[in-house]
Formats: sequence, C-alpha cells, structure tokens
Amino acid sequence: MDLLKVEHVTKVFANHTALDDVSLTIPEGCVYGLLGPNGAGKTTLIRIINHITAPDTGKVYLNGHELSDNDVYNIGYLPEERGLYKKMKVGEQAIFFARLKGLSRAEASLRLKEWFIKFEISDWWDKKVEELSKGMAQKVQFIITVLHRPKLLIFDEPFSGFDPINANILKKEILQLKAEGSTVIFSTHNMSSVEEICDNITLINKSHNILSGNVNQIKSKYGSNRFTLAYNGDKEKLTAAIADKSSIIGDSTLDNGINNLTIQLTESSQLKDIISIANDAVELKSINEDIPSMNDIFIQTVNNYNKENNL
Repeated sequence: MDLLKVEHVTKVFANHTALDDVSLTIPEGCVYGLLGPNGAGKTTLIRIINHITAPDTGKVYLNGHELSDNDVYNIGYLPEERGLYKKMKVGEQAIFFARLKGLSRAEASLRLKEWFIKFEISDWWDKKVEELSKGMAQKVQFIITVLHRPKLLIFDEPFSGFDPINANILKKEILQLKAEGSTVIFSTHNMSSVEEICDNITLINKSHNILSGNVNQIKSKYGSNRFTLAYNGDKEKLTAAIADKSSIIGDSTLDNGINNLTIQLTESSQLKDIISIANDAVELKSINEDIPSMNDIFIQTVNNYNKENNL
C-alpha cells in the first residue's frame, strides 16, 4: 500500500522553478531516500509535503486523501536547519513540542524519559539547551520529531554533525521505527547511508525527478553487463582485443601488481566470448560482475541528464 503520492507538482519562486512536474509514490513502511544536488528542489518538496508551503500546481495525497492541515499530526519533520530555544530547560522544551503534536503532559513526559534513557541524556533533563553540545541537541531534536509516533517521518540530513558512533545509533533507530510501522523519507547527500538503510529512492535534479525506484533494482540495472577483469599483461593489447564487444568504464593497478579493467558489454556481446578473447590477449586472473555504488549511479545519472539537456 502507498502512504504518500506526489502528483505533477510544480512550484515557482519569482523567476526560479524549484519543482517542475514532479511525481513520486512512497510505499507504506519503507525508508525512502530523497536525493539530489544542492538546489535541486528537495527541500521545497519536503516543505510541500509538510504543508509549510503549497504547490502552484499538482497535488499531494497522504493515506489516500489529499493532504490537509490536520495531517501535520501524522508527520514528524526534522529539518536540516534546526533550532531549540537556548534559554529553556531541555525537558521543559521537549514537553512543549510534544504537546504541540497532541500529547498530554503526562504521556509526553513518560515517552520522553524512555527516549532520554535510550540516548543516555537523562542527566540533561534540567539543563538549559545552551549547555548542550551540538550532538546532544541533535539527539533531543530527533526525539522530539519521533515522539508522537507519526505515520510519516521526514529527516533532512539527519546525520549532519554527528560522529560515526552517534550516526550509527540514529541509523539503528530509523530502521527500528520502520520495523514498528513508520514510513521514513530520508533526504541526504551521504550515499553510503542510502545503501545502508534506504529501500527506495528518488533523485531530483534541476527541479525534475530523473530517477525513481527500488535501490537494489536500480543498482542491478546500472550494473547490467558490467564486469571487472583482473589480469597480468598489456592493457593496450587487451583493450584492443575486446574493443568491438565492450566499452571501458575504468582501470586500475592493485598493490600486488595485478591490473583491473572494468568494462560494459555491448548488447550483442556474450561474457563467454570476452573471457575467451581476454585469455588469448593477457593472463586473465578473474572476472567479476561489477555492481555500481549509489554514489556512482548518482553522479552518472546527474551528469547524463545535464549533458542531454545542455545544462
């Protein structure tokens, strides 16, 4: 079942088109990566989903109905630009935000203390926010975002400013929230995080949705007919021998002196033919299917789109 649908959304600010006919569908109970270069339109889309701003054209549906003001109670949003009231005490402020999301003081206090114990920040309940380190303040903001157990959680660069240990703690909590039934939109530039926790992604570039789908299926598609050959011998002899059956993606030499050549087979080529030809040209050590990383796919897709559109 789909939790969120964005249909043909366009948003223009003055002379700048932030989103141009963007559509996407987010399944219920998944972690959905929203990717794109700076200025691509991700934040504008997030603000529209949060009902902070409205699209000029197009519609957004949550749980089968058109998004309305009341839906904010079913959404938890952690923006990239975060802020807490520095002079307020941590616990008092957390309860304040929880009550804005519809929780009673008693329920908010109970849930907050459970989270504070989990994140090992209980000693800071009566401290002022200005006494917190950046990492501790971000933990508090994360807790406030998820406390009312919304159906939809939106995290904009949630690991920004976190050390690797605390980033891993947050990753585990995001996956646990998914396991408990939440749907998570996860906006980031960190491609390794995408591979670790995202089920599906949309890549926005220059205000357009240029790639959407399941992460594993996308990686498989982009890795189709791509292989890395490990060999000893003359690179030029090898590349000349397979030139009509493949294109060269990259090459390198390992510390042990073995050469690697990554190739993309043409549609009419067979792997067995490449192996036979390569064996005649060099001493072939191994051949492995090459599955690109999400970072490789991100760069390739954006570059291809910009080139095709003369951007």
